[in-house]
Amino acid sequence: MANFKRTASAVWQGTGAEGTGSLNGPSGVLQDTPYSAQKRFQNEDGKAGTNPEELIAAAHAGCYLMALSFRLSGAGFPPTELRCSATIEMDNSGGGWAFQKITLNLDAIIPGIDDAQFQEHAKAAKEGCPVSKALSAVPIELEAKLG
Repeated sequence: MANFKRTASAVWQGTGAEGTGSLNGPSGVLQDTPYSAQKRFQNEDGKAGTNPEELIAAAHAGCYLMALSFRLSGAGFPPTELRCSATIEMDNSGGGWAFQKITLNLDAIIPGIDDAQFQEHAKAAKEGCPVSKALSAVPIELEAKLG
């Protein structure tokens, strides 16, 4: 396969502050998934509904782990388990919301690898991950722990 496309869609109704929207994708994971400014900005724990930052963070963590797994397996170190959270830090001090930093926090169980090799592969996967490349305008930090 030389290339492919993925599509998701959004619908928004109403004003920016008080309107609501829904997200959809062909997999069904996003099936009329609600989002709104209130759920995005006025809900500190993020549990009231999804938002673009949560979706980007999930996509980044998932893509990164897949890239790392391919890399480790190709080097002869198939992982037992990889876990990653991606945290996006936002700031509004410059006159509009902007991504300030993304932190990938990785915990890994990989038989037979030493920490130096692990760190090398973890860093290379961060740099080579397609989502990392797409988000390259934002500083991306990696905290990688081998367990």
